[in-house]
Amino acid sequence: MKRSPLLHAELSQVIAALGHGDMLVIGDAGLPIPDGPRRIDLALMRGVPLITDVLKAVLSEMQVESMVVANEALTDAKALPAWYPQALGIAPQTVSHEEFKRRTAKARAIVRTGECTPYANIILVAGVSF
Repeated sequence: MKRSPLLHAELSQVIAALGHGDMLVIGDAGLPIPDGPRRIDLALMRGVPLITDVLKAVLSEMQVESMVVANEALTDAKALPAWYPQALGIAPQTVSHEEFKRRTAKARAIVRTGECTPYANIILVAGVSF
């Protein structure tokens, strides 16, 4: 049995196979998933699992260099959304939601959550640990 928090075998395998600069998308229940990237569908029902739960598990194993979110995810005060993993200390790149969706086509995998918060989507770009 694994010692890290992430127990989902398929998701753990995808993270292990990422190279520097590869993208992993974690999206809400409504994010369209283009042909090409591997689809990992974790959505069980509305709100299960939440994007925060999935991010916590993924970040326990993935070295992240940068992150991308849609401008539309920012609050009215242009603050980061509550679900954003601010503890990493990485300021996200922000792009339009349309550009965000275009970039997902180049991701290695897209993880669909049960999150129903509008624009609760993030692109994680793999870094290196050395």
